Amino acid sequence: MQALLEINQVSKSFAKRKVVDNVSLQMFPGQVVGILGPNGAGKTTLLRMISTLLKPNAGSIRLAGVSSVDQPLELRSHLGLVNANMGIYERMSGRENLELFASLAGLKADVIAERIDELCASLGIGDWLDARAKSYSTGMRQKILIGRAVIHRPKLLILDEASNGLDVFARRGLMDFVLQFSKAGGLVIYSTHIMSEAQELCDQIAMLHEGRLLVNDSLSQILSTHGGTLEDAFFKLAKDQRQPVQGAL
Repeated sequence: MQALLEINQVSKSFAKRKVVDNVSLQMFPGQVVGILGPNGAGKTTLLRMISTLLKPNAGSIRLAGVSSVDQPLELRSHLGLVNANMGIYERMSGRENLELFASLAGLKADVIAERIDELCASLGIGDWLDARAKSYSTGMRQKILIGRAVIHRPKLLILDEASNGLDVFARRGLMDFVLQFSKAGGLVIYSTHIMSEAQELCDQIAMLHEGRLLVNDSLSQILSTHGGTLEDAFFKLAKDQRQPVQGAL
């Protein structure tokens, strides 16, 4: 199978400090890939390079064959992004928020209406869709953020600490949607420092520590090799300071 996302020897530095250090990964349609590590590991910087918000100092990133540096606008058309710090327009309804972002993606009115109906079914947002967003719970706001990230049917959905602040019901809804998206053939990158959450959701794992790739393998292989939980595996790998394992996902 052809890789959907190819990250080849990517590095990024700020003020001479290397935040991402020679990372190579391949990811495929239908996967949920966990990008794991503590705060400051380089996760968000890597995701910002994938989503064209930052340019790498070295290496290359291609999504569906499109270069993040040479064709950033085209690459963005293939991805959706949700992070913990995103907001929505509170004076607008959820429907108006979705319509706005769909129109910015170039969708026509009849297609937008169809996609919103689909999102109502998959995210369970129909009852609140026409209320002003300022009245929404944290969970409902997150559903609107997810809806606007996928309304143009991207090939890749990036979730960066997207479960922060969610209650148990909203978190479960998020995880159910991730599995639904991947089963439909989409690629999901799920970045978190909560390793138990990734162990429940992801089938492939890439662990970062101090900008370097500690391990890149299937969840089952990591647990089989290192025993215990993902958290146990991370502490063992970080303590050993092994050379990065640059394999293909």
